[in-house]
Amino acid sequence: MQRIIITGGTGFLGRALAQELRDTGNEIIFLSRDPARAQIVRAPRVEPWDARTGAGWNSLITADTAIINLAGSSIGIPPLPWTASRRRAILESRVNAGRAVVEAIRAAREKPRGVVQASAVGYYGPRGDEIVTEATPAGTDFLARVCVSWEDSTREVEALGVRRAVIRTGLPLSFREGVLPWFALPFRFFVGGSLGNGKQNVPWIHLADYLGATRFLIENESARGVFNLSAPNPVTNREFARALGRVLHRPAFFPTPGFALKLALGELAELLLLSGQRQVPHRLLELGYTFKFSNVDAALRDLAK
Repeated sequence: MQRIIITGGTGFLGRALAQELRDTGNEIIFLSRDPARAQIVRAPRVEPWDARTGAGWNSLITADTAIINLAGSSIGIPPLPWTASRRRAILESRVNAGRAVVEAIRAAREKPRGVVQASAVGYYGPRGDEIVTEATPAGTDFLARVCVSWEDSTREVEALGVRRAVIRTGLPLSFREGVLPWFALPFRFFVGGSLGNGKQNVPWIHLADYLGATRFLIENESARGVFNLSAPNPVTNREFARALGRVLHRPAFFPTPGFALKLALGELAELLLLSGQRQVPHRLLELGYTFKFSNVDAALRDLAK
């Protein structure tokens, strides 16, 4: 058993990770700016923090501790306009939380076993049909710059002798939360289809593989550096829509025009919905992780049970 400290644990992925890791015998601690809310979502143990400093919780870190840093303001599901203040919150919440993790580790009597630093496929920016591995350079758009800063926020722990794995996550799929229920909603009313021209790639990953891969990286002492967390077989948006239609027994004949999405969401539509990345998990496979779901049809069928 080891101690797992999760920042940003009250979100969809944090709660799922907490359950996964607790079921395998680990002690789970959430750091939360709102302990009362954390209790509402049945957090196992909650410790307060300000998401800006290591004060008050660095004493929780032992030599048998792993830290998973997920903290950051939501980019918006469903998508919300990116005002100047919202952009600032998206960036600063991630950078401040990462610096707090570094500060806590620096002040701790013992160094943790490792840090898992969250990031996202948005690091790469729009890539068309190019195959995207961990060696692909960063993009230049807003989300890419946020991801670069997010990853850099905890880089210093490596100089402190702490193993760090960075997870650039695609779209984790679950019908309960996350992006998939919003994709599925039009299908339930028989008006589902692709977004825009449907040619953009969808770097998807079944929630079970997101959890399994993250746990794999926590437990594997040789896991260092950047890892793409997405299924080995990315699909286009059109292919994803057709697979979703088959699973839900609904037609997929009604594409949403790109211009309508741009009118409604502006830049957000282009970055989140109308462009994509053909992301592949090269280093994860190289390290020996075996995916439970590599085929999108099988993944969606399992999730729809």
